[in-house]
Amino acid sequence: MAMKEFVDTATAQFFARLETTGNLLPHTIEEELTALLPPGARVEIIPPRKKKLVILVTKEYHCLGDLLVRHFFGELHADILAVVGNYSTLAPFTEKFGIPFHEVSHQGISREEFEARLLQAIKAYDPDYLVLAKFMRILSPSFVEQYQERIINIHHSFLPAFVGANPYKQAFERGVKLIGATAHIVNNDLDEGPIITQQIIPVKHDDGVTDMVEAGHEIEKAVLADALKLVLEDRIFVSGNKTIVFT
Repeated sequence: MAMKEFVDTATAQFFARLETTGNLLPHTIEEELTALLPPGARVEIIPPRKKKLVILVTKEYHCLGDLLVRHFFGELHADILAVVGNYSTLAPFTEKFGIPFHEVSHQGISREEFEARLLQAIKAYDPDYLVLAKFMRILSPSFVEQYQERIINIHHSFLPAFVGANPYKQAFERGVKLIGATAHIVNNDLDEGPIITQQIIPVKHDDGVTDMVEAGHEIEKAVLADALKLVLEDRIFVSGNKTIVFT
């Protein structure tokens, strides 16, 4: 048995994560804990199981490639059920791993129609989480609501710096000495959802945009993998626009 806890004095909230083994009935534990805790306390019992993932992509392969390799060798501890892309660029690569790829193009249709088709492709798999592995489309609030707190994004910047498109170009023009990547839960504010994990690496004054992009690809893969491990092991609590992460 292992337990970790945290008191957020700013919000007067108590968080705890208890991990146990044995022949305990989930509904019995939930009833007993609910009876002990103050009214309104939230108790959730999560039996251990492999989570189901659908990955959304555009054209960049590095994050998808890392996840597919981890999945192939059993290191991801989740089932990747499908990859959905708004271009077909990554279809041949995905299918080499025996995973279905669905192209849902955004071209020539409205945002509403695109997201309706996207949801149709995703819902066929009933995933626990969506992973945006360099999916370069902004999702509407109505789409996000369908998977509240279940969409994980990797952003190629140490947020909140350099949100939106071309963050490496923004960083180069600003002359930064550190670049980073951020994995976060998607909400209705662009690149401002609750942060799960971040990492940074140094850059030099003579590093160009291309150098930053290449270095950034490596850190993006690492940050996304770290974040997914935490999510898949149910170690994340969302509190407002922050996360409590029990490692």
